[in-house]
Amino acid sequence: MASKKREVQLQVSMTLYQRSLLGALALEDLFTAPSFLQAVVNSQSLWDEMLQNRGLTVIDVYQAWCGPCKAMQPLFRKLRNELNEDELLHFVVAEADNIITLQPFRYTCEPVFLFSVNGKIIAKVNGANAPLVNQKIINLIDEERKIEAGEMVRPQYHEIMFVDSGAEDGEESPYKNTEPPYSIAIIKPDAVIAGKSLEIKEKILEAGFVIQAEDNRVLSEQQVRDFYHQIADQPDFEDFVLFMTNELSHILVVSQGNEEQPAWEETKPNPEIEIKFSEDNHNQVATPTMMNKKWDSLQGYLETHHMSQLCDVEENMENVNKFIDMFFPDLKNMKLEKILALLRPGLLQEKKEDVLNIINDEGFKILMQRSIILSEEEAQTLCKEYENEDYFENLIEKMTSGPSLALVLSRNNCLQYWKELIGPSTVENAKEYFPESLCAQFAVEGLPINQLYGSDSLETAEKEIQYFFPPQQTLALIKPHVTQEQREEILKYIKEAGFEITQMKEILLNEEEAEKIYSKIKNKDFYKDVLEMLSEGLSLVMILTKWNAISDWRRLMGPIDPDEAKLLSPDSIRAHFGRSILKNAVHGSSNIYEAKESINRMFEELVPEKP
Repeated sequence: MASKKREVQLQVSMTLYQRSLLGALALEDLFTAPSFLQAVVNSQSLWDEMLQNRGLTVIDVYQAWCGPCKAMQPLFRKLRNELNEDELLHFVVAEADNIITLQPFRYTCEPVFLFSVNGKIIAKVNGANAPLVNQKIINLIDEERKIEAGEMVRPQYHEIMFVDSGAEDGEESPYKNTEPPYSIAIIKPDAVIAGKSLEIKEKILEAGFVIQAEDNRVLSEQQVRDFYHQIADQPDFEDFVLFMTNELSHILVVSQGNEEQPAWEETKPNPEIEIKFSEDNHNQVATPTMMNKKWDSLQGYLETHHMSQLCDVEENMENVNKFIDMFFPDLKNMKLEKILALLRPGLLQEKKEDVLNIINDEGFKILMQRSIILSEEEAQTLCKEYENEDYFENLIEKMTSGPSLALVLSRNNCLQYWKELIGPSTVENAKEYFPESLCAQFAVEGLPINQLYGSDSLETAEKEIQYFFPPQQTLALIKPHVTQEQREEILKYIKEAGFEITQMKEILLNEEEAEKIYSKIKNKDFYKDVLEMLSEGLSLVMILTKWNAISDWRRLMGPIDPDEAKLLSPDSIRAHFGRSILKNAVHGSSNIYEAKESINRMFEELVPEKP
């Protein structure tokens, strides 16, 4: 009987071990499975079991779409090796999505570390603040050893509570919900046609809001009726629906700006200052300045600044969630962001390919890249945080001595992930606390700073990208023979390639309209065949905006002959959707002059009147 009981116990133990192993292997890219540095807690029952650990347990709280904080693992490994001979120190990763206790941490991306002692959560650290976490662990382990040895009585810690289960309706929870308040904004077609979209977006960013997602699209009738249901009883509503469904609208998901300090901030925050690049360049970039007023309502801000007639806003959270699911179904599961990254000259010259390989391996998508020699003023702006250091002049000299590589990176939770990957701003801190960071790995002799740069906020990233990659426009055409399903696929290609569709209209290209696009071939013998092909149905004419848009669009289209495209550019649009040289799915401008002329002719309403 005793042996049978022992066998059952062993089977239960093996089952728990296998469950733990499978959980760890599912996160094999987050930490090395054989070492089991951090146990995986992904259910409420495992959470409750974890609280019974002897000694101190350090918990990295993460979300499924975000993942644990990789950057802290070298520090944890170091502390475990140095402090855990008596097995009083434990490390855990806990998935907030599946644990009721951690519900307030859902939908956030900032690292959070909790400290559990004697069944209670007694401390919390926000952000990957290595020095603070390091000192907290050392102090608590020292206390635990003294308690175990009978040298001190366990302190009466104040337990941190995340959810007050006994709170009455309307009573404030002791821990605020961390889900950011979103708003949905629709920039209406007349504002898009008038070229006001960029101005409205810039104003929204300047007010301290963050644009979490955006898209240009022609709304369906049902989408218009759902979004504007409150004015459905107005006499001209049917005309309004027709207006909204015939032209392009610009849809934004907007949230409050993040006022918390970056994860790598190791000193007290400096006052926010405005910085800008060379006055000679009209595409200036500026970090957010200190705001006199914090705007809680996007609608209130737009009304105050006389933009509410151009842009309609929904701020009721129940409705906002419904429209996010309608327009951006993946937003709640992913936090796809864009930032600017920079490889400084010394690193670019010596280790470019190594760094780019790591960027690709870590799941970043490089949307755009260019080599650029910085002016002295630009270098001083990018190195502002080091201006009081003795090596500042030498740093500026190095920064302007050769080309730097500017990159636009995209990824789920890109901003935070890049910060964690590159590490602190100085080599000294990187080597002490984050030896596996890129700062420590790619240190350049004689320069004690991180040789990689990244935007410090999404607001700054937007402006830095505009500065280093000034947008260009090209005219694009999807031809009549393309089916509706294929058209949707092509639009997906366009968006995934980083283009913004800034204008769009469906039109039958008769001879007069076709000449606005094909004027350079109107005297060719085959022009009548082109006109016949265009007369078969409606074409979709677009203005595509992106840095280097003209050449990038031609590259995405592929060779004129679809058969040739299948051989030379098999991933191109014409390789997938072209039927013949004439019916090759898409068309685009060949050069800057042609793009400008075609856009001015096809979208005359955008051309400002001459005085």
